[in-house]
Amino acid sequence: MLRRLALALASVSMLAAGLNGGACAQGLFGSPPPNASSGDNAPATENSPPAATPEPAEPAPATPVLPGSPTAVVKPFYEHLGLELDPAQRKNFIDPAKTVLDKSDALRASGQGECLDPNMALDNADYDKLAIDKSLRTIEAVNGDDAKVVVAFVVEGHQHRLEWKLKKVGGDWKISDFLSVTGEWALSQYQCE
Repeated sequence: MLRRLALALASVSMLAAGLNGGACAQGLFGSPPPNASSGDNAPATENSPPAATPEPAEPAPATPVLPGSPTAVVKPFYEHLGLELDPAQRKNFIDPAKTVLDKSDALRASGQGECLDPNMALDNADYDKLAIDKSLRTIEAVNGDDAKVVVAFVVEGHQHRLEWKLKKVGGDWKISDFLSVTGEWALSQYQCE
């Protein structure tokens, strides 16, 4: 709800600043209608050349994942469903995520049930490997010993976006938390007790 309000306020601010017309807005809001002026307030005439119809943009080619990069640490979680719940993967996690995953393991071992969904990396969406593989996009941002990897994909027409937070420990990237931007939850918020 708060995100929608902020988005609406940002849109109103842009309109109030005068960015809703002319060449500036064409990049933000798409191409103008075929008979729209270029922002110079001159009406289109019968002798005006027809507006070019832009070709649909091809998705950008996938950037190769560098070994040892934050993206290389995150990528396996999209290749193997539920990998984040595998105790053998704890070596890739640090606190607060590691503590939550360890408590989840203890709860499962006690026979008292499950605490975490087996497809958290998929934002709890239905598993459709073909759709995920086809639409999966990642963006990595590194700032010193901290990094974020944003993962976006589409399943059954619904967009999902997750943010993985990593820290460099002993020269290796470790996952400290991950959260769903679309579902508004974070692994570190779970209380598995």
